[in-house]
Order: sequence, then C-alpha cells, then structure tokens
Amino acid sequence: MRQRPSIFSGRNEGVPGGESSDSSSGPEQTLDEDADMTMNADDSNTSIGDLVSFKRMTVSPPSGARLKPFSPIYTLPPELLIAIFRKLSSPVDWRNTMLVSRQWASLAVELLWQRPYFCEFKNYQAMVMAIESKNAFFDYPQLIRRLNLTFIADKINNGSLIPLQKCTRLERVTLTNCTNLTDSPLKDILAANPRIQALDLSQLEGITDETLLTVAENCPRLQGLNLMGCKGVTDASLIPLSKNRRILRRLKLSECNQITDETVLALATHCPQLLEIDFHKCHQISDSSITFLLSKLKHLRELKLAFCDLLTDATFLHLPASKSFDALRILDLTDCNQITDDAVDKIIKMAPRLRNLILAKCRQITDRAVISITGLGKNLHSLHLGHCSNITDAAVQELVALCPRIRYIDLACCLRLTNQSVQVLAQLPKLRRVGLVKCNNITDYAIKQLVRRAGEGVCPLERVHLSYCMHLTVEGITELVNNCQRLTHLSLTGIPTFHQNAEYTKFCRSPPKEFTDGQRAVFCVFSGSGVKQFRHYLNQQAQMVRLPPRLEDDDDHVMDDGLGGVNGHTQGTNGAHQGGAQGGMGAGMGGHGGQGQQGQDEVDGEDQDTEGADEF
Repeated sequence: MRQRPSIFSGRNEGVPGGESSDSSSGPEQTLDEDADMTMNADDSNTSIGDLVSFKRMTVSPPSGARLKPFSPIYTLPPELLIAIFRKLSSPVDWRNTMLVSRQWASLAVELLWQRPYFCEFKNYQAMVMAIESKNAFFDYPQLIRRLNLTFIADKINNGSLIPLQKCTRLERVTLTNCTNLTDSPLKDILAANPRIQALDLSQLEGITDETLLTVAENCPRLQGLNLMGCKGVTDASLIPLSKNRRILRRLKLSECNQITDETVLALATHCPQLLEIDFHKCHQISDSSITFLLSKLKHLRELKLAFCDLLTDATFLHLPASKSFDALRILDLTDCNQITDDAVDKIIKMAPRLRNLILAKCRQITDRAVISITGLGKNLHSLHLGHCSNITDAAVQELVALCPRIRYIDLACCLRLTNQSVQVLAQLPKLRRVGLVKCNNITDYAIKQLVRRAGEGVCPLERVHLSYCMHLTVEGITELVNNCQRLTHLSLTGIPTFHQNAEYTKFCRSPPKEFTDGQRAVFCVFSGSGVKQFRHYLNQQAQMVRLPPRLEDDDDHVMDDGLGGVNGHTQGTNGAHQGGAQGGMGAGMGGHGGQGQQGQDEVDGEDQDTEGADEF
C-alpha cells in the first residue's frame, strides 16, 4: 500500500512572532477590505513562521486518528470548516489540524502558508527549499498570498529573490528597506503576479522606472503603492501607472524628488478613488497641480505636502469658494514657508472636519491663523505649530477654549509663549502629548499647573517634550513625573541640570547612532521603564533630603527634648530649598547650551515633533 503523505517531517518547535491570522483563506480570497490596504511595516506576523521546518510531507498520521467515512464532521461545508480553523490560536494548531485528514489538510494548509513570517533569514531559506521541492504534496508557491521581507531586509538580494518567481498568486508584497534589490528579478516577480493589491517598495533606491512600468502593465488590481525614498522613479513610469488605476487608493511618493506636476495631474485625472497621497519632499510640485488635484479628488482623506517649498497660498485660494472637503482628515504642510494666514483660513472653511493639521515651520502664520483653526472645534485632535514663532498666549487660550478635544499639540520654538499658555493647556481633558521644546519662558510654576488637575483624576499626559527649557529644575520635573503616572516619554535634552548629571542620565535611553558628539553630549530622553526608574530615583533623593539626621547620644541614643530633630528637619528643608535653587541656577547658567547643536532645530532624538512627524 502506498504510504499516505503527511504534513511536515520536522519538529513543530515555535519561532517567536506567530499569531493567529485575521485573513480569510481560500484560493480566490482577496484583500479588497479597505483596512487591508494600509502598508504597515509588519503585515505577515502569522502563518508558517512558527514552524521551524518547511520540508515536504512524507509521514502519514496514525491510522487511529483517521475519521470514519460517515462521520458527521464530513457533512460540514468547507467554508464552515475554514471559519472554525481560523479560530485556532497558532500556526502549530493549524499544522496539527492538517494531520487529521486529507480534507482538513487541504483546507488548513492555506491558513498555514498564506502569509509566511520570517524573523530570521534561515526561516526564509527553509521556505525556499519547500517551494522548490519537486515532491511536495501541495503546490506551496501558489498558497502564499502575503510576503513581508522587512525583518530580513539586509540579507535579501537579487539572488535570494529569484525563487519567488514561482509564487504567482501574491496579493500583498512588502520589501521595505531591501536596499540590495534592483529592477531584476523584481520586475519578473511583479510580471507574474496580476493579483497584487498592495506593494511596498519603500527605500529601494536601486529600482528605476523599469520596475514601475512592469507594475503599470501587469497589476490592474493595485490599491496601495508605497515608493517612499525610491529616488530613481520619474514621471516616465508614474504617468503610465496612473492610467487605468481607478481603484488606486493609497500612494506614497515621499522623497521621489524627480517627479513633477505632470505626475500630479495624471493622478488627479485617472485615479478618482485616491484616499491618501504623500508628496513629502517632492520639491518640483507647484500650486497649479495641487489645486487641480484637490478639485478632482472628492474622497481624499489624507494629503501630505511637507517640504514642498514651491507651494504658496494660491494652492488653496484658487479653489472655488463652494468647494468642500468633508472627507479630509489629515493635512501636512510642514515647512511650506510661503503659506500665510489667508491660506489657513481658506483651508478651515473648506475642510471643517480636519483632525490632524500640521503647520510646523510655516513661519509666516500668526495668531489670526490660530483663531481660524478654532473653527474646527471638537473635530481637532492633533495640531503641530512648531517654529511658528509669531503665535502668542492669547491665541493659545482661544484655541484651548474652542477645541477641547485636542490630544496632541506641538508648540516647540514658539518663543513668545509664557507660563500662561502652559497653564491653559491643563484645561484639555484628553491631552496626551505636548511639545514645548525651546519654550524658554516657561518655568516650574507652569509645569506644576499643567499636571495638577484637581478633581479630574489621573493626569492623562503620556509624552512630554521639554528640551532646552532652561528654567526648569529638579523640583518641577519631580512634580511632573509624580503626577503623570501614565508618562512613557520625557525629553530634557539640552538642560544642564539633567544632562550633566550622571545619576540622571543612567536612566536615559541611548542617543541615535547618527547623532554627532555634540548632540550626544546634551542628549537626555527618558522613555519606557526609564521614566519609572527616573521617578523612583527622584523620589528617593527627595526623601533623603526631607528626613532629619539621626543625632545619637553617647549614653542612650535619645535625642535631647526633640530639639535636635526639629533642627535637623529645618536643616533638611533648607537643604532641599538650596538644592532646588542650585538646580535652577544650573539651568539658568546653561543658557548657552543650545548653541552646541550646530543649527539643529531639534536634537531631542525623539520623534521630531517640531517637524510634525510624531504620529498620533
């Protein structure tokens, strides 16, 4: 009798990272759901990554495990069995399910193989051996739907990608940071996969228009495309790509600095379903093309124009007064330095439901723009005004009064702001993140008012950026960390009282590798467990200062009438005041510390909040 094949001859030891899949299976299952088209860094943390072996099936399950021919389980339709299998908790469970019967194996194998996970390159090599096997029971290459090589990007090159040409039913491919790849064999893989709906080629500087022309010719179902950092891509491929792409929804062209207005016009004409588009650092784009784009894309939800330095007020002022963008939720105009109050006023009137507005480094805007922004009311959740140095306390007060649902606000380098602005921020009940970098007028008093919310329970602040606020002392920061129990990120870069104290910096995270020696010297950022450790240390120090010194009597170790204790307590208190004064003096004397940043706007090493890049 011919031996019945089984699943894997290897052990089913676990590999970290496997979770249950949330994707439907079946040979014709697609990814049409809108949520699936977002291009995340990790979209394949399920499937066969939990199994060490990808070898062909050679061993039969025990005969006792086989189902009787007339078992009621055989009456269940395949769709119901698949729905049940999807409830299993891990890929190992799916593998064991495949051992039950041929029918179960044929259904569960797709759940197991549809989105392989590679935490190490050896997992990828094992998968390649399986799909190249000539004796495999299942056609494994045809089962793979989603492929994410992000976690092994540094090991991927043209040669290691060649075996994937056998996979012709891919629907989602993520090759972020696979910088060793070029057009070949990537274009061969794309040519063989007409079902692709989401493609992430971000940071692949080695690819050119050849790859994109292949996509244009062979991927009619494309809904999401990420070309961030693909500097070799030009209008020559993007214009043909835009044609016949009526279902394209998300397009990221950040740092594709060779594209011009011609690409923008083509997208506006041929891609009416675009929901999100990113032109970050596309320096050749001008007013007329963006105006045309806005006039055509009525469903647009997210538009990023950061560092498009040719844009002026005309981009928005030339739109018809009757035009409305009710769907627009996110608008990024970072460093569009020609934008003024007039443009902001027009934007708010046309897009009254904006949630996230980024105007960082729009240095010409004033209080009038902020007053216009208050028209967003309860819709506004996140506002970036970093480096808008013309803004004053009066505008911030009006903003807080009329936009009570703000959760994140960045006011970095708004040099005219004082304690008054910080105090009113305490009135925002949902405020989670606040950026006050280089707001040199604020003191401990403002911080105490910000975190003391009488009758409102726990302070909701989670991330606070206070770098280069030179008047802050240990006393104020101790108040902050003790009142904000949810705090996970605190930046105090450039404040000598903190970055020059080794007892504090030992709780800091490491500075980014790209930082210069000067930036490393002033770096002081606490995050995660470092915040808790810093809080504990500050409280220990405060307790030591407050405790009276023990005065021992030569005979019975009893203090004389308690006077020594009183005096000791007084001395301890005085010491605390002196310590606070010294901390304040140290901060004040460090006023020139910011000069060491060599023109950097922000050397905090955090999320570059002053540039509006901290995702909310």
